[in-house]
Amino acid sequence: MPQNTGDRLDRRILELIQEDARISNADLAEKVGLSPSPCWRRVRALEERGVIRSYVTLVAPEAIGLPVNVWVHVTLDEQVERRLEHFEKAIVARPEVMECYLMTGESDYLLRVVVPDIAAYQAFLLDHLTRIEGTASIKSSFALKQVKYKTALPLDHLEAN
Repeated sequence: MPQNTGDRLDRRILELIQEDARISNADLAEKVGLSPSPCWRRVRALEERGVIRSYVTLVAPEAIGLPVNVWVHVTLDEQVERRLEHFEKAIVARPEVMECYLMTGESDYLLRVVVPDIAAYQAFLLDHLTRIEGTASIKSSFALKQVKYKTALPLDHLEAN
């Protein structure tokens, strides 16, 4: 098992918490076969080791008027530390950018942007993204349909001790 992940009970706890972060400690303990106190200590240890980073609520984007997902490939004019840091600082400040990855391959960054409509994306593109110094190329792809989306990480690779 990779470091910080614990044993088969910790793995089962992670599986259950990923399914339902609102599960009570009593229900969690019952499902993993522990009494509540040791179960709570295991969850706390997973949190302290950084295995469990956070508990979040997943909001349906379309329910709040953000149905458009745009995948944006950005290439910079040079890949030096100061340029990368400048770009990342600008992107982190933008609330419509949900994810940003430094990439290998043809583009330097891959962004996932959520917006209410194409006009809003155009405003983001023209008023913000193209104005970041060093941006050389931007290629946008609009998601037509979400085929799969999950937040629970696969745990099958962890050894069951």
